[in-house]
Amino acid sequence: MSENTMMFAPIEPHRHGMLEVDDLHTLYWEECGNPDGQPVLFLHGGPGGGISPMHRRFFDPAHYRIVLFDQRGAGKSTPLGEYRQNTTDLLIADIEKIRAMLGISQWLVFGGSWGSTLALAYGEAYPEQCLGFVLRGIFLCTKAEVEWFVNGMKNFYPEVHQRFAEGVPEDERGDLLQAYVKRLFCDEPAIYLEAARNWSRYEGSCLFLEPQADAIEQFESDAVCLGLGRLEAHYMLHAAFMEEDQLINNIGLIRHLPAVIVQGRYDVICPPVSAYRLHQAWPQAKFRMISDAGHAAMEPGIAAELVRATEQFKANAKFI
Repeated sequence: MSENTMMFAPIEPHRHGMLEVDDLHTLYWEECGNPDGQPVLFLHGGPGGGISPMHRRFFDPAHYRIVLFDQRGAGKSTPLGEYRQNTTDLLIADIEKIRAMLGISQWLVFGGSWGSTLALAYGEAYPEQCLGFVLRGIFLCTKAEVEWFVNGMKNFYPEVHQRFAEGVPEDERGDLLQAYVKRLFCDEPAIYLEAARNWSRYEGSCLFLEPQADAIEQFESDAVCLGLGRLEAHYMLHAAFMEEDQLINNIGLIRHLPAVIVQGRYDVICPPVSAYRLHQAWPQAKFRMISDAGHAAMEPGIAAELVRATEQFKANAKFI
């Protein structure tokens, strides 16, 4: 493990590939660690955020069979930023296709931010396939959370929100989500790329407890911003294709499974109230509030707690 972050050393996939899931989307997937180990599925955030080599490092590669993939429209999956034929139910179906392709019967499900949303939705659809959950930076995609992301963050980052709002004409700033949707989903690359960069910069600027210039620069890149900007707006516009509070209302389907919820106290993107609500509905889950962290998985306190969670699942058979 690294002394600085308590994460495991960098590793490379021992196999990877592209899986065609329909006539439009092809997904990039990879497998790392122990081919005969305990299966774990990593679900990235965004939506549209994609995976990175850092995401492999939450898991002991000697113990875990680590499966990661780029969701529709994200990362190395093609087409990048494609929002058509892209819904929560389709993402859940994709997860099942990957599980079947790899011959896995059950796995631990690990997801942060939007990844926590998708992990809960998948678990509630297929509880029998899940060994348990590690969830970080909880996002339930309720109307209040979408409103907070689009407008509420200005209470903490007024200058960042002002720049975000100034990305559209003044007479459209009364409904920033619709104003950005209009631009993100148009056919002019110059227009939708600029809108995607503005959207992604807005999020990247609020990600850490102390803003990180390199993270903001990464979020502004074409490879990241197109997937992130388009797909976050797409899923927020459609309430993640779920009923209001669906994930909380259906928590009884997975309440019997072990879970760890990790939340940054000063998470401005996904405020702690959502994690608290989830824990109230799921008191059996272990709840860990990190007192000196924002939203990012790579905040030192959060990264260490996520590794602690995967180590507990590894060490304690009764935990599973």
